[in-house]
Amino acid sequence: MRLRRATPQDLEAAGAVTVAAYADFVLGPEDPYVERLRDAAQRDREAELWVAVEEDPAHRDRVLGTVTLCPPGSPWREISREGEGEFRMLAVDPAARGRGVGAALVDLVLEHHRAAGATAVVMSSLTTMTGAHRLYARAGFVRLPERDFSPAPAVSLIAFGRDL
Repeated sequence: MRLRRATPQDLEAAGAVTVAAYADFVLGPEDPYVERLRDAAQRDREAELWVAVEEDPAHRDRVLGTVTLCPPGSPWREISREGEGEFRMLAVDPAARGRGVGAALVDLVLEHHRAAGATAVVMSSLTTMTGAHRLYARAGFVRLPERDFSPAPAVSLIAFGRDL
């Protein structure tokens, strides 16, 4: 797989991958959050959308996963503080799970923020996303319960962070 900034041609697929990856965590297709997950173009305009794409020439540029990096000043930042990087909506196509896509995207996040001079990286996750929590723990993230929050009624997010 290859990791790169999303292109305009990737946006529809990146949105579809995000919706598919989060399907078990929304209230169904009518959940208003589904459209936010699908709107990769907005994330790319207001933050930095990155994709993992298939290297196999037969499936060239097929989006396997995506992540939104939230630079300083981005409206996508939720819990980061001065000097910290943040990321959102890490998503792996369910058909590509187990291939290291999520780990590669986390490594990209860490390297990107390290190169930008951040001293730490933070993110938040639904309490039910236990598979993602294991991925973050393997990458050295620890819980930051003091930054847990609820962005909407009945939605609880737990925070994780890692020093760089």
